[in-house]
Amino acid sequence: MLDGRSCVFSRLFSSTCPAENNWSFMKYLPELDIKNGKRPLEIDGEDGPRSSKLTKILDQRAEGVRILHEQQSCQDKDSLDSSVIPSMDQDGSNIPEQRKHCEPFKDFRRVEMAAAGSNQPSDQQEQHHAGDSSDSVDSQSHNQQQAGDSSHSGDQQSDEQQQRGADSLNSGNQQSDEQQQQQAGNSSASGSLFPRMNRDSSIACLSRCSRSDYGSLASLNRSFWNLIRSGELYTWRRLHGIIEHWIYFSCELLEWEAYDPIRQRWMHLPRMASNECFMCSDKESLAVGTELLVFGKEMTSHVIYRYSLLTNSWTSGKSMNAPRCLFGSASLGEVAILAGGCDSDGRILSSAELYNSETQTWDVLPSMNKPRKMCSGVFMDGKFYVIGGIGGPESKLLTCGEEYNLHTRTWTEIPSMSPGRSARGAEMPATAEAPPLVAVVNNELYAADYADMEVKKYDKVRKQWSVIGRLPERAVSVNGWGLAFRACGNRLIVIGGPRTHGEGFIELNAWVPSEGPPEWNLLARKRSGNFVYNCAVMGC
Repeated sequence: MLDGRSCVFSRLFSSTCPAENNWSFMKYLPELDIKNGKRPLEIDGEDGPRSSKLTKILDQRAEGVRILHEQQSCQDKDSLDSSVIPSMDQDGSNIPEQRKHCEPFKDFRRVEMAAAGSNQPSDQQEQHHAGDSSDSVDSQSHNQQQAGDSSHSGDQQSDEQQQRGADSLNSGNQQSDEQQQQQAGNSSASGSLFPRMNRDSSIACLSRCSRSDYGSLASLNRSFWNLIRSGELYTWRRLHGIIEHWIYFSCELLEWEAYDPIRQRWMHLPRMASNECFMCSDKESLAVGTELLVFGKEMTSHVIYRYSLLTNSWTSGKSMNAPRCLFGSASLGEVAILAGGCDSDGRILSSAELYNSETQTWDVLPSMNKPRKMCSGVFMDGKFYVIGGIGGPESKLLTCGEEYNLHTRTWTEIPSMSPGRSARGAEMPATAEAPPLVAVVNNELYAADYADMEVKKYDKVRKQWSVIGRLPERAVSVNGWGLAFRACGNRLIVIGGPRTHGEGFIELNAWVPSEGPPEWNLLARKRSGNFVYNCAVMGC
Protein backbone atom coordinates (compact mmCIF):
# COMPACT_ATOMS: atom_id res chain seq x y z
CA MET A 1 0.00 0.00 0.00
CA LEU A 2 1.59 3.20 -1.15
CA ASP A 3 1.10 6.81 -0.22
CA GLY A 4 -0.60 8.61 -3.04
CA ARG A 5 -1.64 5.41 -4.79
CA SER A 6 -5.50 5.26 -5.03
CA CYS A 7 -8.57 7.61 -5.14
CA VAL A 8 -12.41 8.56 -5.08
CA PHE A 9 -15.69 10.98 -4.81
CA SER A 10 -19.61 10.98 -3.82
CA ARG A 11 -23.12 12.16 -2.74
CA LEU A 12 -25.07 14.45 -4.94
CA PHE A 13 -27.05 17.64 -4.80
CA SER A 14 -30.78 17.05 -4.83
CA SER A 15 -32.37 18.19 -8.05
CA THR A 16 -35.05 20.50 -6.68
CA CYS A 17 -35.88 24.10 -7.29
CA PRO A 18 -38.44 25.94 -5.15
CA ALA A 19 -41.07 27.82 -7.01
CA GLU A 20 -40.72 30.83 -4.74
CA ASN A 21 -37.47 31.78 -6.45
CA ASN A 22 -39.72 33.26 -9.15
CA TRP A 23 -36.69 33.67 -11.28
CA SER A 24 -35.25 35.04 -13.87
CA PHE A 25 -35.93 33.80 -17.29
CA MET A 26 -39.52 35.09 -17.03
CA LYS A 27 -38.04 38.57 -16.99
CA TYR A 28 -36.37 38.05 -20.34
CA LEU A 29 -39.09 36.43 -22.46
CA PRO A 30 -38.64 37.93 -25.93
CA GLU A 31 -42.27 37.85 -27.01
CA LEU A 32 -43.92 38.85 -23.73
CA ASP A 33 -41.83 41.52 -22.06
CA ILE A 34 -43.00 40.75 -18.54
CA LYS A 35 -40.00 42.47 -16.98
CA ASN A 36 -41.20 45.85 -18.25
CA GLY A 37 -44.87 45.07 -17.78
CA LYS A 38 -45.85 45.65 -21.41
CA ARG A 39 -46.51 43.87 -24.68
CA PRO A 40 -44.17 44.23 -27.64
CA LEU A 41 -47.02 44.58 -30.12
CA GLU A 42 -50.28 46.43 -29.70
CA ILE A 43 -53.10 46.45 -32.25
CA ASP A 44 -55.93 48.91 -32.21
CA GLY A 45 -59.38 47.48 -32.50
CA GLU A 46 -62.98 48.48 -32.68
CA ASP A 47 -63.43 48.59 -28.94
CA GLY A 48 -60.43 50.75 -28.12
CA PRO A 49 -56.63 50.42 -28.22
CA ARG A 50 -56.92 46.64 -28.22
CA SER A 51 -59.91 44.50 -28.92
CA SER A 52 -61.26 42.46 -26.03
CA LYS A 53 -60.49 39.35 -28.01
CA LEU A 54 -56.80 40.19 -28.31
CA THR A 55 -56.65 41.29 -24.70
CA LYS A 56 -58.01 37.94 -23.61
CA ILE A 57 -55.59 36.08 -25.89
CA LEU A 58 -52.57 38.01 -24.63
CA ASP A 59 -53.55 37.58 -20.97
CA GLN A 60 -54.04 33.87 -21.47
CA ARG A 61 -50.67 33.66 -23.21
CA ALA A 62 -48.89 35.44 -20.38
CA GLU A 63 -50.47 33.30 -17.68
CA GLY A 64 -49.86 30.12 -19.67
CA VAL A 65 -46.20 30.91 -20.24
CA ARG A 66 -45.72 31.74 -16.54
CA ILE A 67 -47.23 28.42 -15.42
CA LEU A 68 -45.37 26.54 -18.15
CA HIS A 69 -42.00 27.85 -17.07
CA GLU A 70 -42.59 27.24 -13.37
CA GLN A 71 -43.68 23.66 -13.99
CA GLN A 72 -41.16 22.88 -16.72
CA SER A 73 -38.24 24.31 -14.75
CA CYS A 74 -38.81 22.05 -11.76
CA GLN A 75 -39.67 19.06 -13.97
CA ASP A 76 -36.35 19.49 -15.75
CA LYS A 77 -34.47 19.66 -12.51
CA ASP A 78 -36.23 16.54 -11.24
CA SER A 79 -35.34 14.74 -14.46
CA LEU A 80 -31.64 15.57 -14.28
CA ASP A 81 -29.32 12.72 -13.46
CA SER A 82 -28.47 13.51 -9.85
CA SER A 83 -25.23 11.61 -10.17
CA VAL A 84 -23.48 14.42 -12.03
CA ILE A 85 -22.01 16.26 -9.03
CA PRO A 86 -21.54 15.02 -5.48
CA SER A 87 -23.13 16.84 -2.60
CA MET A 88 -21.00 18.76 -0.17
CA ASP A 89 -21.21 20.83 2.94
CA GLN A 90 -19.38 21.24 6.21
CA ASP A 91 -20.00 17.73 7.50
CA GLY A 92 -20.36 15.90 4.19
CA SER A 93 -24.17 15.60 4.34
CA ASN A 94 -26.66 16.76 1.76
CA ILE A 95 -27.64 20.43 1.82
CA PRO A 96 -31.15 20.40 3.32
CA GLU A 97 -32.49 23.76 2.23
CA GLN A 98 -33.88 23.80 -1.29
CA ARG A 99 -33.21 27.50 -1.50
CA LYS A 100 -29.43 26.83 -1.58
CA HIS A 101 -29.76 25.22 -5.00
CA CYS A 102 -30.95 28.37 -6.68
CA GLU A 103 -29.14 31.03 -4.64
CA PRO A 104 -26.03 30.99 -6.87
CA PHE A 105 -28.18 32.38 -9.70
CA LYS A 106 -28.37 35.70 -7.87
CA ASP A 107 -24.65 36.11 -8.35
CA PHE A 108 -24.94 35.24 -12.03
CA ARG A 109 -27.54 37.99 -12.53
CA ARG A 110 -25.10 40.50 -11.10
CA VAL A 111 -22.35 39.22 -13.38
CA GLU A 112 -24.73 39.30 -16.34
CA MET A 113 -25.72 42.92 -15.71
CA ALA A 114 -22.07 43.85 -15.24
CA ALA A 115 -21.24 42.20 -18.57
CA ALA A 116 -24.06 44.19 -20.18
CA GLY A 117 -22.40 47.41 -19.02
CA SER A 118 -24.50 48.23 -15.98
CA ASN A 119 -22.76 50.14 -13.21
CA GLN A 120 -25.60 49.73 -10.74
CA PRO A 121 -25.68 47.10 -7.99
CA SER A 122 -28.14 44.27 -8.39
CA ASP A 123 -30.74 45.64 -5.96
CA GLN A 124 -30.67 49.09 -7.53
CA GLN A 125 -30.93 47.54 -10.97
CA GLU A 126 -34.03 45.61 -9.95
CA GLN A 127 -35.59 48.74 -8.49
CA HIS A 128 -34.75 50.56 -11.70
CA HIS A 129 -36.52 47.84 -13.70
CA ALA A 130 -39.50 48.10 -11.38
CA GLY A 131 -39.62 51.84 -12.01
CA ASP A 132 -39.40 51.27 -15.74
CA SER A 133 -42.26 48.83 -15.49
CA SER A 134 -44.55 51.31 -13.75
CA ASP A 135 -43.58 54.05 -16.18
CA SER A 136 -44.31 51.67 -19.02
CA VAL A 137 -47.78 50.94 -17.66
CA ASP A 138 -48.53 54.66 -17.43
CA SER A 139 -47.16 55.17 -20.92
CA GLN A 140 -49.24 52.29 -22.19
CA SER A 141 -52.38 53.74 -20.65
CA HIS A 142 -51.58 57.08 -22.23
CA ASN A 143 -51.03 55.42 -25.60
CA GLN A 144 -54.29 53.55 -25.26
CA GLN A 145 -56.11 56.77 -24.51
CA GLN A 146 -54.55 58.40 -27.54
CA ALA A 147 -55.38 55.37 -29.63
CA GLY A 148 -58.98 55.57 -28.41
CA ASP A 149 -59.19 59.23 -29.30
CA SER A 150 -57.69 58.44 -32.65
CA SER A 151 -60.26 55.75 -33.31
CA HIS A 152 -63.11 58.16 -32.63
CA SER A 153 -61.56 60.58 -35.11
CA GLY A 154 -61.78 58.03 -37.91
CA ASP A 155 -58.15 56.81 -37.93
CA GLN A 156 -58.86 53.18 -36.90
CA GLN A 157 -57.70 50.26 -39.03
CA SER A 158 -59.97 48.34 -41.36
CA ASP A 159 -61.44 45.01 -40.28
CA GLU A 160 -59.25 43.23 -42.78
CA GLN A 161 -56.08 44.85 -41.38
CA GLN A 162 -57.16 43.99 -37.82
CA GLN A 163 -57.74 40.38 -38.76
CA ARG A 164 -54.34 40.14 -40.46
CA GLY A 165 -52.74 41.70 -37.38
CA ALA A 166 -54.54 39.28 -35.06
CA ASP A 167 -53.54 36.28 -37.18
CA SER A 168 -49.96 37.52 -37.26
CA LEU A 169 -49.91 37.99 -33.49
CA ASN A 170 -51.41 34.56 -32.84
CA SER A 171 -48.92 32.97 -35.22
CA GLY A 172 -46.05 34.81 -33.55
CA ASN A 173 -47.25 33.78 -30.09
CA GLN A 174 -47.61 30.18 -31.20
CA GLN A 175 -44.04 30.18 -32.50
CA SER A 176 -42.90 31.93 -29.33
CA ASP A 177 -44.53 29.23 -27.17
CA GLU A 178 -42.68 26.53 -29.08
CA GLN A 179 -39.39 28.39 -28.66
CA GLN A 180 -40.07 28.96 -24.97
CA GLN A 181 -40.92 25.31 -24.40
CA GLN A 182 -37.67 24.34 -26.08
CA GLN A 183 -35.80 26.87 -23.95
CA ALA A 184 -37.53 25.63 -20.78
CA GLY A 185 -36.49 22.07 -21.60
CA ASN A 186 -32.99 23.21 -22.41
CA SER A 187 -32.43 20.06 -24.42
CA SER A 188 -29.74 21.69 -26.52
CA ALA A 189 -26.34 22.34 -25.04
CA SER A 190 -25.44 24.70 -27.87
CA GLY A 191 -27.98 27.41 -27.04
CA SER A 192 -27.64 30.42 -24.80
CA LEU A 193 -27.19 29.70 -21.10
CA PHE A 194 -28.20 33.13 -19.86
CA PRO A 195 -30.94 35.07 -21.72
CA ARG A 196 -29.60 37.99 -23.75
CA MET A 197 -26.00 36.83 -23.25
CA ASN A 198 -24.02 34.83 -25.79
CA ARG A 199 -22.72 31.40 -24.89
CA ASP A 200 -19.07 32.36 -24.51
CA SER A 201 -19.93 35.18 -22.09
CA SER A 202 -22.19 32.83 -20.15
CA ILE A 203 -19.42 30.23 -19.81
CA ALA A 204 -17.01 32.97 -18.74
CA CYS A 205 -19.40 33.88 -15.90
CA LEU A 206 -19.91 30.27 -14.81
CA SER A 207 -16.19 29.50 -14.90
CA ARG A 208 -15.62 32.06 -12.15
CA CYS A 209 -17.90 30.18 -9.78
CA SER A 210 -16.43 27.69 -7.35
CA ARG A 211 -16.45 24.03 -8.32
CA SER A 212 -18.45 23.51 -5.13
CA ASP A 213 -21.36 25.36 -6.78
CA TYR A 214 -21.49 23.18 -9.88
CA GLY A 215 -23.88 20.71 -8.27
CA SER A 216 -26.35 23.56 -7.70
CA LEU A 217 -25.82 24.80 -11.25
CA ALA A 218 -26.44 21.37 -12.72
CA SER A 219 -29.78 21.22 -10.90
CA LEU A 220 -31.00 24.56 -12.30
CA ASN A 221 -31.70 23.41 -15.84
CA ARG A 222 -30.54 21.04 -18.53
CA SER A 223 -28.27 23.52 -20.32
CA PHE A 224 -26.14 23.95 -17.20
CA TRP A 225 -26.26 20.20 -16.61
CA ASN A 226 -25.04 19.45 -20.14
CA LEU A 227 -22.32 22.10 -19.92
CA ILE A 228 -20.88 20.65 -16.70
CA ARG A 229 -21.22 16.99 -17.60
CA SER A 230 -19.66 17.44 -21.05
CA GLY A 231 -16.50 18.84 -19.49
CA GLU A 232 -16.66 21.96 -21.67
CA LEU A 233 -16.69 24.23 -18.63
CA TYR A 234 -13.56 22.61 -17.15
CA THR A 235 -11.80 22.85 -20.52
CA TRP A 236 -12.59 26.58 -20.65
CA ARG A 237 -11.29 27.01 -17.09
CA ARG A 238 -8.02 25.27 -17.90
CA LEU A 239 -7.45 27.34 -21.06
CA HIS A 240 -7.94 30.54 -19.06
CA GLY A 241 -5.85 29.50 -16.05
CA ILE A 242 -8.75 29.10 -13.60
CA ILE A 243 -7.83 26.18 -11.33
CA GLU A 244 -9.07 24.93 -7.97
CA HIS A 245 -7.19 22.16 -6.20
CA TRP A 246 -9.12 19.52 -4.27
CA ILE A 247 -7.53 16.82 -2.14
CA TYR A 248 -8.58 13.18 -2.59
CA PHE A 249 -7.43 10.49 -0.19
CA SER A 250 -8.35 7.08 1.13
CA CYS A 251 -8.11 6.01 4.75
CA GLU A 252 -10.42 3.03 4.29
CA LEU A 253 -10.12 0.34 1.65
CA LEU A 254 -12.26 1.21 -1.41
CA GLU A 255 -13.55 4.35 0.36
CA TRP A 256 -12.47 7.82 -0.69
CA GLU A 257 -12.87 11.31 0.71
CA ALA A 258 -12.44 14.64 -1.03
CA TYR A 259 -11.76 17.98 0.58
CA ASP A 260 -12.24 21.46 -0.86
CA PRO A 261 -9.72 23.68 0.98
CA ILE A 262 -11.28 26.89 -0.35
CA ARG A 263 -14.83 26.23 0.87
CA GLN A 264 -13.58 23.90 3.62
CA ARG A 265 -16.03 21.18 2.71
CA TRP A 266 -15.82 17.41 2.86
CA MET A 267 -17.23 15.10 0.21
CA HIS A 268 -17.59 11.35 0.14
CA LEU A 269 -17.05 9.57 -3.17
CA PRO A 270 -19.01 6.53 -4.34
CA ARG A 271 -17.56 3.28 -3.13
CA MET A 272 -15.37 1.47 -5.63
CA ALA A 273 -17.02 -1.62 -7.05
CA SER A 274 -14.19 -4.16 -7.14
CA ASN A 275 -13.32 -7.60 -5.83
CA GLU A 276 -11.42 -8.47 -2.66
CA CYS A 277 -8.22 -9.14 -4.56
CA PHE A 278 -8.08 -5.57 -5.81
CA MET A 279 -9.10 -4.25 -2.40
CA CYS A 280 -6.15 -5.95 -0.68
CA SER A 281 -3.53 -5.32 -3.37
CA ASP A 282 -1.00 -2.50 -3.45
CA LYS A 283 -2.52 0.47 -5.26
CA GLU A 284 -1.29 3.69 -6.84
CA SER A 285 -3.42 6.73 -7.57
CA LEU A 286 -3.14 9.66 -9.91
CA ALA A 287 -5.37 12.69 -10.55
CA VAL A 288 -5.24 14.02 -14.12
CA GLY A 289 -7.66 16.47 -15.75
CA THR A 290 -11.09 15.70 -14.29
CA GLU A 291 -10.24 12.05 -13.61
CA LEU A 292 -8.90 10.04 -10.72
CA LEU A 293 -7.10 6.86 -11.75
CA VAL A 294 -6.53 4.00 -9.31
CA PHE A 295 -4.11 1.27 -10.33
CA GLY A 296 -4.17 -2.15 -8.71
CA LYS A 297 -4.17 -5.87 -9.31
CA GLU A 298 -6.91 -8.45 -9.68
CA MET A 299 -5.55 -11.99 -9.45
CA THR A 300 -2.64 -11.95 -11.92
CA SER A 301 -3.57 -8.94 -14.08
CA HIS A 302 -3.17 -5.22 -13.52
CA VAL A 303 -6.33 -3.13 -13.72
CA ILE A 304 -7.22 0.55 -13.67
CA TYR A 305 -10.35 2.08 -12.16
CA ARG A 306 -11.29 5.52 -13.43
CA TYR A 307 -13.34 8.00 -11.42
CA SER A 308 -14.88 10.85 -13.42
CA LEU A 309 -15.62 14.16 -11.76
CA LEU A 310 -18.13 14.86 -14.55
CA THR A 311 -20.36 11.85 -13.84
CA ASN A 312 -19.39 11.13 -10.22
CA SER A 313 -18.98 7.45 -11.03
CA TRP A 314 -16.36 4.73 -11.41
CA THR A 315 -15.66 2.86 -14.64
CA SER A 316 -12.89 0.61 -15.92
CA GLY A 317 -9.99 2.57 -17.34
CA LYS A 318 -8.12 1.74 -20.51
CA SER A 319 -5.13 -0.49 -19.88
CA MET A 320 -1.54 0.71 -20.41
CA ASN A 321 0.59 -0.67 -23.20
CA ALA A 322 2.80 -2.24 -20.53
CA PRO A 323 0.71 -2.70 -17.35
CA ARG A 324 2.68 -2.12 -14.14
CA CYS A 325 2.58 -1.23 -10.47
CA LEU A 326 4.90 0.55 -7.98
CA PHE A 327 5.76 3.24 -10.56
CA GLY A 328 6.49 6.96 -10.28
CA SER A 329 3.90 9.33 -11.72
CA ALA A 330 2.76 12.94 -11.94
CA SER A 331 0.25 14.99 -13.95
CA LEU A 332 0.33 18.32 -15.71
CA GLY A 333 -3.11 19.54 -16.77
CA GLU A 334 -4.83 16.87 -18.84
CA VAL A 335 -1.72 14.69 -19.32
CA ALA A 336 0.27 12.45 -16.98
CA ILE A 337 3.47 10.42 -17.19
CA LEU A 338 4.10 7.06 -15.53
CA ALA A 339 7.62 5.64 -15.40
CA GLY A 340 9.29 2.54 -14.04
CA GLY A 341 7.56 0.09 -11.72
CA CYS A 342 7.38 -3.65 -12.14
CA ASP A 343 5.27 -5.96 -14.31
CA SER A 344 3.06 -8.87 -13.24
CA ASP A 345 6.13 -11.15 -13.09
CA GLY A 346 8.00 -8.77 -10.77
CA ARG A 347 10.51 -7.54 -13.36
CA ILE A 348 11.64 -3.95 -12.73
CA LEU A 349 10.89 -1.70 -15.70
CA SER A 350 12.61 1.27 -17.30
CA SER A 351 9.76 2.02 -19.72
CA ALA A 352 7.42 5.00 -19.47
CA GLU A 353 4.04 6.01 -20.86
CA LEU A 354 2.04 9.22 -21.29
CA TYR A 355 -1.70 9.32 -20.58
CA ASN A 356 -4.06 11.87 -22.13
CA SER A 357 -7.27 12.21 -20.12
CA GLU A 358 -9.02 14.07 -22.96
CA THR A 359 -8.72 11.09 -25.31
CA GLN A 360 -8.16 8.38 -22.65
CA THR A 361 -5.18 7.05 -24.60
CA TRP A 362 -1.72 5.78 -23.62
CA ASP A 363 1.40 6.60 -25.66
CA VAL A 364 4.73 4.83 -25.20
CA LEU A 365 7.66 7.12 -24.32
CA PRO A 366 11.41 6.46 -24.59
CA SER A 367 12.76 4.33 -21.75
CA MET A 368 14.72 5.71 -18.79
CA ASN A 369 18.44 5.17 -18.39
CA LYS A 370 17.88 2.88 -15.39
CA PRO A 371 15.03 0.55 -14.46
CA ARG A 372 13.47 1.41 -11.08
CA LYS A 373 10.42 0.71 -8.96
CA MET A 374 8.95 2.32 -5.81
CA CYS A 375 10.07 5.69 -7.13
CA SER A 376 8.31 9.07 -7.08
CA GLY A 377 7.46 11.43 -9.91
CA VAL A 378 6.95 15.22 -10.15
CA PHE A 379 6.62 17.93 -12.80
CA MET A 380 8.97 20.90 -12.36
CA ASP A 381 9.81 23.68 -14.84
CA GLY A 382 7.72 21.91 -17.48
CA LYS A 383 9.78 18.71 -17.24
CA PHE A 384 9.02 15.34 -15.65
CA TYR A 385 11.31 13.93 -12.96
CA VAL A 386 11.62 10.43 -11.52
CA ILE A 387 13.26 10.41 -8.09
CA GLY A 388 14.80 7.57 -6.07
CA GLY A 389 13.39 4.07 -6.01
CA ILE A 390 14.87 0.60 -6.12
CA GLY A 391 16.81 -0.80 -9.05
CA GLY A 392 19.71 -2.92 -10.21
CA PRO A 393 20.20 -6.66 -10.00
CA GLU A 394 20.36 -6.58 -6.20
CA SER A 395 17.39 -4.22 -5.77
CA LYS A 396 19.42 -1.47 -4.14
CA LEU A 397 18.25 2.02 -3.26
CA LEU A 398 18.87 4.54 -6.02
CA THR A 399 20.01 8.02 -5.04
CA CYS A 400 19.87 9.44 -8.57
CA GLY A 401 16.94 10.87 -10.43
CA GLU A 402 16.08 11.27 -14.09
CA GLU A 403 14.71 14.22 -16.03
CA TYR A 404 12.46 13.80 -19.08
CA ASN A 405 12.23 16.64 -21.59
CA LEU A 406 8.84 16.54 -23.27
CA HIS A 407 10.09 18.51 -26.29
CA THR A 408 13.27 16.56 -27.05
CA ARG A 409 11.83 13.26 -25.75
CA THR A 410 15.09 12.46 -23.95
CA TRP A 411 16.04 11.33 -20.42
CA THR A 412 18.93 12.82 -18.46
CA GLU A 413 20.29 11.25 -15.28
CA ILE A 414 20.73 13.57 -12.27
CA PRO A 415 22.97 12.34 -9.43
CA SER A 416 22.03 12.67 -5.74
CA MET A 417 18.49 13.82 -6.49
CA SER A 418 16.88 11.52 -3.93
CA PRO A 419 16.43 13.11 -0.48
CA GLY A 420 17.82 9.88 1.03
CA ARG A 421 16.99 8.40 4.39
CA SER A 422 18.14 9.18 7.90
CA ALA A 423 20.73 7.16 9.83
CA ARG A 424 17.92 5.52 11.79
CA GLY A 425 16.70 3.86 8.60
CA ALA A 426 20.08 2.94 7.13
CA GLU A 427 19.80 -0.73 8.10
CA MET A 428 16.22 -1.04 6.96
CA PRO A 429 15.49 -3.30 3.95
CA ALA A 430 15.03 -1.23 0.82
CA THR A 431 11.48 -2.41 0.25
CA ALA A 432 10.38 -1.60 3.81
CA GLU A 433 10.52 2.15 3.28
CA ALA A 434 7.95 4.20 1.41
CA PRO A 435 8.91 5.90 -1.88
CA PRO A 436 10.36 9.42 -1.44
CA LEU A 437 7.76 11.87 -0.13
CA VAL A 438 8.31 14.77 -2.54
CA ALA A 439 6.19 17.63 -3.92
CA VAL A 440 6.67 20.73 -6.08
CA VAL A 441 5.27 24.19 -5.30
CA ASN A 442 6.08 27.15 -7.59
CA ASN A 443 8.67 25.00 -9.38
CA GLU A 444 10.56 24.33 -6.15
CA LEU A 445 11.09 20.75 -4.95
CA TYR A 446 10.42 19.80 -1.31
CA ALA A 447 10.67 16.52 0.58
CA ALA A 448 9.33 15.17 3.88
CA ASP A 449 11.79 13.23 6.02
CA TYR A 450 9.44 11.01 8.03
CA ALA A 451 12.15 9.66 10.34
CA ASP A 452 13.51 13.00 11.54
CA MET A 453 10.15 14.83 11.00
CA GLU A 454 11.89 17.46 8.85
CA VAL A 455 11.11 19.36 5.66
CA LYS A 456 13.86 19.59 3.05
CA LYS A 457 14.28 21.78 -0.03
CA TYR A 458 16.22 20.92 -3.18
CA ASP A 459 18.74 23.40 -4.59
CA LYS A 460 18.51 23.00 -8.37
CA VAL A 461 21.79 24.86 -8.98
CA ARG A 462 23.99 23.02 -6.48
CA LYS A 463 21.92 19.83 -6.79
CA GLN A 464 21.71 19.16 -3.07
CA TRP A 465 19.14 19.05 -0.26
CA SER A 466 18.95 21.25 2.86
CA VAL A 467 16.71 21.14 5.95
CA ILE A 468 14.39 24.19 6.23
CA GLY A 469 11.99 23.23 9.03
CA ARG A 470 9.83 20.66 10.79
CA LEU A 471 6.85 18.54 9.83
CA PRO A 472 3.61 18.70 11.88
CA GLU A 473 4.28 16.76 15.08
CA ARG A 474 1.05 14.75 14.98
CA ALA A 475 1.59 13.53 11.41
CA VAL A 476 3.20 10.17 12.13
CA SER A 477 3.83 7.25 9.81
CA VAL A 478 5.19 3.72 9.62
CA ASN A 479 8.49 4.00 7.75
CA GLY A 480 6.89 6.70 5.61
CA TRP A 481 3.77 4.65 4.86
CA GLY A 482 0.42 6.13 5.87
CA LEU A 483 1.56 9.75 5.50
CA ALA A 484 0.64 11.97 2.53
CA PHE A 485 2.87 14.85 1.41
CA ARG A 486 1.42 16.76 -1.54
CA ALA A 487 1.39 20.08 -3.36
CA CYS A 488 -1.99 21.80 -3.43
CA GLY A 489 -1.78 24.98 -5.48
CA ASN A 490 0.68 27.29 -3.73
CA ARG A 491 0.61 25.20 -0.55
CA LEU A 492 2.20 22.04 0.74
CA ILE A 493 -0.22 19.61 2.37
CA VAL A 494 0.57 16.99 4.99
CA ILE A 495 -2.18 14.47 5.73
CA GLY A 496 -1.86 12.09 8.63
CA GLY A 497 -2.91 11.49 12.19
CA PRO A 498 -1.60 10.36 15.55
CA ARG A 499 -1.47 6.65 16.25
CA THR A 500 -4.34 6.00 18.66
CA HIS A 501 -6.25 2.97 19.80
CA GLY A 502 -9.88 2.69 18.83
CA GLU A 503 -11.56 5.47 16.90
CA GLY A 504 -9.04 7.90 15.42
CA PHE A 505 -9.02 10.97 13.21
CA ILE A 506 -7.13 12.41 10.29
CA GLU A 507 -5.66 15.92 10.08
CA LEU A 508 -4.91 18.12 7.08
CA ASN A 509 -2.09 20.62 7.66
CA ALA A 510 -0.96 23.28 5.17
CA TRP A 511 2.01 25.60 4.73
CA VAL A 512 2.62 28.28 2.07
CA PRO A 513 6.38 28.19 1.28
CA SER A 514 6.39 31.71 -0.17
CA GLU A 515 5.42 33.10 3.25
CA GLY A 516 8.55 31.97 5.06
CA PRO A 517 9.88 28.95 7.03
CA PRO A 518 7.47 26.06 7.65
CA GLU A 519 4.57 27.06 9.89
CA TRP A 520 1.82 24.48 9.57
CA ASN A 521 -1.82 25.49 9.88
CA LEU A 522 -4.53 22.94 10.60
CA LEU A 523 -6.95 23.03 7.66
CA ALA A 524 -9.35 20.33 8.78
CA ARG A 525 -9.80 17.36 11.05
CA LYS A 526 -12.10 14.42 10.45
CA ARG A 527 -12.92 11.25 12.34
CA SER A 528 -11.42 8.54 10.22
CA GLY A 529 -8.76 5.93 10.03
CA ASN A 530 -5.42 7.67 10.53
CA PHE A 531 -3.47 5.70 7.94
CA VAL A 532 -3.52 7.27 4.45
CA TYR A 533 -3.44 4.50 1.87
CA ASN A 534 -3.55 6.75 -1.18
CA CYS A 535 -3.68 10.46 -1.92
CA ALA A 536 -3.88 12.69 -5.00
CA VAL A 537 -4.63 16.36 -5.70
CA MET A 538 -6.89 17.29 -8.62
CA GLY A 539 -6.56 20.77 -10.09
CA CYS A 540 -9.25 21.80 -12.58
